[in-house]
Amino acid sequence: MPHRNDREDRNEALRLFVAVIGAGAVLLVVLILGGYLLFDWFAGLAGPLDDGLGLRRAAIIAAVVSFLVATVLAMVSGGGILFGELPFVIVGFFLFFVFFWLMLAWIF
Repeated sequence: MPHRNDREDRNEALRLFVAVIGAGAVLLVVLILGGYLLFDWFAGLAGPLDDGLGLRRAAIIAAVVSFLVATVLAMVSGGGILFGELPFVIVGFFLFFVFFWLMLAWIF
């Protein structure tokens, strides 16, 4: 027969799980809306650079390329991604993104 503490622990774990899922969903919505507003803001800055690829398309291409490069680097790094390398991968992703984004917008 289950002990009362077991049931309380299970309920507490369920509440924690629901809270984490809810916080993740709210964070996802905020990131999506923030990205949408950020792209609109950058579209307003793209006026002088309209002759080429444009900042908006360059940003989309740079995000895809940076994600693929960061994924490949994380996969070949071994098991260390779970033990402290994640912050470096995230910083590397943003550095790749800025580099590819500005280079694509400048060259094309």
